[in-house]
Amino acid sequence: MDNDSAAKNIFQPYKFGKIELRNRFVMAPMTRNKSPGGVPGDDVARYYRARAEGGVGLIISEGTYIGHSVANGYPDVPAFHGEEALAGWKKVIDGVHAAGGRMIPQIWHTGAARMPGSWPNPELPGAGPDDVVVDGVQTVKSMTQTDIDLAVMAYAQAAADAELLGFDGVEIHGAHGYLIDQFLWAGSNHRTDGYGGSLENRTRFALEVVKAVRAVVSDNFPVVFRFSQWKLSDYDARIADTPEELGAILKPLADAGVDYFHASTRRMWEPAFEGSPDNLATWTKKVTGKPVITVGSVGLDKEFRVGHFTREENPDANSSVDLTQLAQGISDNRYDLIAVGRAILADPQWTNKVRDNRLDEITNFDVSALDELVV
Repeated sequence: MDNDSAAKNIFQPYKFGKIELRNRFVMAPMTRNKSPGGVPGDDVARYYRARAEGGVGLIISEGTYIGHSVANGYPDVPAFHGEEALAGWKKVIDGVHAAGGRMIPQIWHTGAARMPGSWPNPELPGAGPDDVVVDGVQTVKSMTQTDIDLAVMAYAQAAADAELLGFDGVEIHGAHGYLIDQFLWAGSNHRTDGYGGSLENRTRFALEVVKAVRAVVSDNFPVVFRFSQWKLSDYDARIADTPEELGAILKPLADAGVDYFHASTRRMWEPAFEGSPDNLATWTKKVTGKPVITVGSVGLDKEFRVGHFTREENPDANSSVDLTQLAQGISDNRYDLIAVGRAILADPQWTNKVRDNRLDEITNFDVSALDELVV
C-alpha cells in the first residue's frame, strides 16, 4: 500500500452511532490535572477545541470522575457531575462541535488507586473490591452491595448527562488498574461473594455498569468500553491469559450494550497472546464482533511508560509516523479506529499534518506538553 492509498484509507468518514467521524484517528484520553475543584475552565475548552481544529476524527476526554463520594483520586482532575463542572463541559463540547469535531467523555472511578486524602472527601478511605490497610490505617474499604449500587448509579448518571450535554457518545474507563479493572483482575479482587472468584463473577461489576449506562442513553448513542491487560503498577498483569478468557469477559459486555471496545496497550504492534501476531484490539474484534479502537505509542519513537508522566523517566520522544502500516490494519479489518495520545498532546495539528504529508512539521513530544495545555 502506497502513502496515497494509506491516507485515503484513514482519512475517510467513519460511521459512529448516528454521526460520522471525518477520519479514523482518535485523540486518546490523557489526564491533565488542569481543572481546579473538578471544573474544566475556558483553558480546557480551548485545549480540546484546538484538537478538533487540528482535524482528529474523535476526541476522548481525559478521565472525568463520576458522582460517587470517593471516585476522584488525584488533584485538579475534572468531575462529570455537579452543576458547575457540567457547565464547564458544555462549553467544551460546544467548542469542539463549532470546530467540526466530535467528542465523548471518559467516565471514571479511581477505586483503590485513589490517593489518600483526595478531594472532595479527604477523610474517607477509598473504595475497591478489597480492604487495603497501610501501616495500620485503612486506605481502601471493600465495597458493600450498597456501595456497588451507588457507584453503578453514578456511572449511569454521568452517561445520561453526557448525552444531555450534547456529547457524541461516552467511554467507560475499565482499564489500567482503576475501579472496574480492579474487579476484573484476580490480582486485585479476592472477594468471595458474587463479585469475586470466577471470571464470570469478576466481570459482574463491569456488566452492571454497562447495563445501567445502556439503559439511560439512546439506542444510537455509542457506548465505548476501554480495557487493558496492563496496570499502572504492573505492566505484565493480565485479566485474560487466553483468547477464550478474553471472550468470556468481553462478549457479555458486548451483549449488554457496548458498541465499541478500546483495547489499551502500551505498544499497539505487540501480539496479545502466544501463537498469533494479532494485537489486543484484533483479538477483541474476533471474540466480540464489535468495532475496536487500537492504541499504543502511535506516532512516536518511544513507547509509553507511566514514569514519563510522573517525571521519573525522560518523556521526550520524536515523531515517527508510518501511515501505510496503520492503514494496512484497517484494510485487513484488524481494527477500526486508531487512538493517538502523546503525539496529539504535543501538537494539536498532528492529524492535519499527517493528512497533508507535512510530517517534517510535526512538533516532537517533550515535557512541556505535560506541564501545559498546548494549543
